[in-house]
Amino acid sequence: MKLNVAVFFGGETVEHEVSVISAHQAMKALDKEKYHVIPIYVSKDRKLYCSDLLQDMVNFKDLKALVSGCTQVTLVIRDGKVVIIPVKPALFGKKELGTVDLAIPVMHGTNGEDGTIQGYLEMLKIPYAGCDLYGAAVGQDKVLMKHILSDNGIPMAEWFWVYGYEIDEHPEEVLEKVHKLEYPVILKPARTGSSVGIAIAHNDEEYMECFEDARQYDEKVITEKVIRPMREINCSVLGDSEHAEASVLEEVNHGSDDELLSFRDKYQGGSKGAKGAKQQGSKGMASAARIVPAPVDEKTAAQIREYALKTFRVLGAGGVCRIDFMLNSESGQVYVNEINTIPGSLAFYLWEPAGVRFSELMDRLVKQALDRERRRSRMTFSYDTNLLSTYSENSAKGAKGTKA
Repeated sequence: MKLNVAVFFGGETVEHEVSVISAHQAMKALDKEKYHVIPIYVSKDRKLYCSDLLQDMVNFKDLKALVSGCTQVTLVIRDGKVVIIPVKPALFGKKELGTVDLAIPVMHGTNGEDGTIQGYLEMLKIPYAGCDLYGAAVGQDKVLMKHILSDNGIPMAEWFWVYGYEIDEHPEEVLEKVHKLEYPVILKPARTGSSVGIAIAHNDEEYMECFEDARQYDEKVITEKVIRPMREINCSVLGDSEHAEASVLEEVNHGSDDELLSFRDKYQGGSKGAKGAKQQGSKGMASAARIVPAPVDEKTAAQIREYALKTFRVLGAGGVCRIDFMLNSESGQVYVNEINTIPGSLAFYLWEPAGVRFSELMDRLVKQALDRERRRSRMTFSYDTNLLSTYSENSAKGAKGTKA
């Protein structure tokens, strides 16, 4: 009997379209002999849609027309099963559109990758692939992530963060921190991805302009010392808290003379795979200009894999993630940049050179989701008591453990 696997994608995020690409790659890779794949599209206004039309990428060229042809749905628990039902069922239409056995979130950025969709699935008690709610939230918030990595001795570039409003209330104090780092510095919204809102400043005037742009995307803004000369090296990690393994490495090259890898470089460029074959077209992160495996010495490669595994573990990550590194090409110093808990294209291109086909990668994600659910089923989350049967207004004062 096939497993009903729902793939959630889209969402209210600046990475909406990237999510659509990644999800279709994942759905195509899922073995149709093992799984009944159910696409669940989350629109930019947070509505859920289900339809066979969502299987074809061509239909996403006109989102309004696509949504008008799909059924808006919600998920409910009935008789111990999670059922997909239309929000507005037709008079003679189906009252149920199927059940969900397992979910695979492929939602990048805010309102998805940040723990939002994971929390929704937790409430429904649906086994799901990837990081749990906590790992997702910490991985998305670069401020929290950096504090945890720093506490665990993982090297990062010098940095600080402030709330967006602080630049209005005391700009001199913020600039004083910048001057301690010394220009050039890179500014980042704390909880976005795909290079959105990220820019490099070389002086105070540029810094103020870049800050204004970054604060549009998040209330917290990170300022970080630029590493020069720098190479960008990435490593994927696949596994869970009990076992994890690191992939081959990639070096990401810029498609232009810009100092930063842009959104266009990541998703609209060409790429060189393990054999140097150039690929064209919009293929998510698989289309970025890259060299796989990365041309680094064995000692450096081993160190990067070690840091990748440690980062994965201390952040409580799960499923398939990608950890991005910065390598000072003169000193050889390695710095962790960030973790991507739902990486573009699910980082399948970093596993294929090691013999792990995309379909096998998806199988592993499904297995990990089921294994985690089995482990959690043995844990205690509530007590079979009726505390409220003895409730009174007088006893309410002791509800949180104080003496009544």
